Amino acid sequence: MDIKKVAILGGGTAGWLTANHLGKALIGQGISITVIESPDIPTIGVGEGTVPMMRETLKYFGISESQFIKECDATFKQSIKFVNWLDKTAHGEGNFYHHLFDFPFPNNRDLTPFWLRTQHKSFAQTVSFQANVCEAKKAPKKISTPEYVGETTYAYHLNAKKFAELLQNHAVNKFSVAHQVSTVIDATVNNTDIELIVTDTHGEQVFDFYVDCSGFNCYLLGKKLNIPFVDMSHKLPIDKAITAQIPTEDDAEIPPYTIATAHEAGWIWDIALKNRRGTGFVYSSNYLSDEEAKQKFERYLGQSLEGIVSRVIPMKIGYREQFWQGNCVAIGLSQGFVEPLEATAILVTDFCARHLAERFPRSKSELPACQSRFNRNVKYAWDRVIDFIQLHYYLSDRQDSAFWLDWKNVDRLSDELKQKLAIWQNNPPLSTDFFSKFEVFDVENYLYVLYGMHYLTKPSYIDAKSFEQDQILAQQVEDHSQKLIASLPSHRELIDKLARFDFSKL
Repeated sequence: MDIKKVAILGGGTAGWLTANHLGKALIGQGISITVIESPDIPTIGVGEGTVPMMRETLKYFGISESQFIKECDATFKQSIKFVNWLDKTAHGEGNFYHHLFDFPFPNNRDLTPFWLRTQHKSFAQTVSFQANVCEAKKAPKKISTPEYVGETTYAYHLNAKKFAELLQNHAVNKFSVAHQVSTVIDATVNNTDIELIVTDTHGEQVFDFYVDCSGFNCYLLGKKLNIPFVDMSHKLPIDKAITAQIPTEDDAEIPPYTIATAHEAGWIWDIALKNRRGTGFVYSSNYLSDEEAKQKFERYLGQSLEGIVSRVIPMKIGYREQFWQGNCVAIGLSQGFVEPLEATAILVTDFCARHLAERFPRSKSELPACQSRFNRNVKYAWDRVIDFIQLHYYLSDRQDSAFWLDWKNVDRLSDELKQKLAIWQNNPPLSTDFFSKFEVFDVENYLYVLYGMHYLTKPSYIDAKSFEQDQILAQQVEDHSQKLIASLPSHRELIDKLARFDFSKL
C-alpha cells in the first residue's frame, strides 16, 4: 500500500522544519502533507541558537537569507563563548574560550601538535582567524557579500516564534503543505500503527503516515503507541531553566556569538538579537532552589525580573526508547531533549527531519526497514550529543561547589567517550576517531572544547622543518585575522544595513 497522505502533529520550529524538508523532498510525487496545529498549545520556543547546518538548510529550502534575517530578527553567530567554565583562581575571573564554527585546519594543515608544544596563545587563536574576529565583534561578511557566503563560517541567532512563522509561510506557499488549525483530541491505534486521529474541528481523519511534533507531550508516539521515555538525568545535570527576554537599545553592541557563562550550579545563555537579548538561567534543582536561581539570575542581568517576560521551564532530559514505531515517527521535543548548551534543540530537529526526508518510505512495506535504520541511527546521534555535552562538565576544573565536583565523575561517561579520552591523552583527536555520519559533533568541535578547557594531551614529536612551517602558518592566521578585523563591518553595522538593503542573490 502506497503512502500518499502525511500528517504532522504540531507546528512550531519542529513541525514546520519537518514540513519544509518533506515538502522539498516529496514535491510533485503525489504525496500530500498536512500540518495540524493546535491554537491552544503554545510552543516552547527556547531554541534561538543554531549551527552552520541551518545555513545550508535555509539555502536548500530556497529561502532568501536577507528575508530570513529581517523577518526573524536574526543576527549572526560565529561561536559559543564559554565564560568561567574553568577555575577562577587558576585561570582568572571571566576566563573564556571560543567554540568556533571555523574549521580549525588552516590550509588543510593540523596545527594542534604545534599548539600543544607552544601554547603562546589560545588554541582557537592559533588555528583560526575567527577567534579575533569574534572578540572584535565583527560580522562574518559585508553587505556586498552574496547570500549564504561569508568571510568566516557562521550560523544564526533568531526569534524562534518568528522563525516558525517564516517556515510555515514557506512550506504552505512553496511546497503546497496544508495547514489545519485544530486540536487532536484522540487517536486510534491498530497494533503498532496509528489508524486515525480525531480533531475538535474536523472529526476523524485518516492518514498513511504520522510525524509527532507535539513537543514534550509526545501525544502519538508516547501516549498512544506507549513508547517509553528513557530518562538520562543521571548523565546530565540540568533540569530547569528560567528564561527572560531583555530589551536592548537600538545602538547596542551585538556580540556575534552565544555567551554561555557557568555559575555554581549550571550556566546562563545570553543571545543577542537585533532588539533584545534572549537569556536563560539553567540549573540543577538538586543544588539550587528556584528562589536562589531567580536571585542569581537577577544579579547576572543587573535588574529585577519584575515586568520582564520570563518563565520557568522544567527540563526533562532524555529521549524515547524508539523514535519510529510503525507509521509514526517523532521529531523535535517529542523525540528527546538535552540542555541547550551547544544549540542542540534545533540542530537535532533539523538533522532528523532531513534524515527522514532523505529516506522517506513510499509504501508501507518499507516501514520495518526504515524504522529499524532510523531508530539505530538517531539513538547513536542522541548518545553522541550527550557525550559532547558531558565533556564540558567533565573537563572543568572548577571546585567551588558540590555541583562541579559531582559532575566531574568519570563513571558518568559512556564507554565510547572514555575510550576517546584515553586515546587523546597521548594523541590529539583525528577525523578517523569519528567514523559515523551520525556523530552530530565532529573532530573540529571536540578540538575547540578539549583545548579550550586545557585538556592535557602529551605533545607529539615535530621535526624542526615542520615546526618552522607551522610557526609561519600560525603567523599567517594572525595576520589574516587582523586584515579581516580592519575590513569587516561591526556586527551591529551590518544588521542595521540589512534593514535597508539586501545581500545579493547567488
